[in-house]
Amino acid sequence: MRLFKGFFIVLSGLFIFITILSLFIPSRLMVTRAVVINAPADTVFSQVSDLENWKHWQPVFMQDSGGIRFDPGANGISNSCEWESRGKKNKMLITGRSDNAIKASLIREGENDVQNTISIFPLADSSRVQVEWSVLIKLKWYPWEKFYGIFIENITGEGYEAALNSLKKYTENN
Repeated sequence: MRLFKGFFIVLSGLFIFITILSLFIPSRLMVTRAVVINAPADTVFSQVSDLENWKHWQPVFMQDSGGIRFDPGANGISNSCEWESRGKKNKMLITGRSDNAIKASLIREGENDVQNTISIFPLADSSRVQVEWSVLIKLKWYPWEKFYGIFIENITGEGYEAALNSLKKYTENN
């Protein structure tokens, strides 16, 4: 009984220590990737600003193109879409547009919303643009989620990089 009590105290102390330690890990993370594209800014922006065009270059949309339902906007530009993957419903919603950027939210059942910003910056003295994809991820206070956040850039960054490279290839060849 004494051994069990000591084990319980050590286990409780370890849990409290890990929880306190996780409070020092930020709850908001930013993942950013960029690529330079040899195409005019308006061509790249037209691919990025209409979700229906994402099926040409976004790997997730290319794989599930048949299962994605696009909602056409009043001006013919698709502002939202829905699809299912791994048994969960996903929704991408464009929340804002400017001359050189879009803001979109990825909403997935049971998870925090992920805020995406895709910005297009013309490079001086050339017909090239730099496209930057920034993703803001908000984590819950749970210790396991905070520790997962340490590795999230390595896990998700590759997907954003692959999407940008695919956008580069598509816009330069079409």
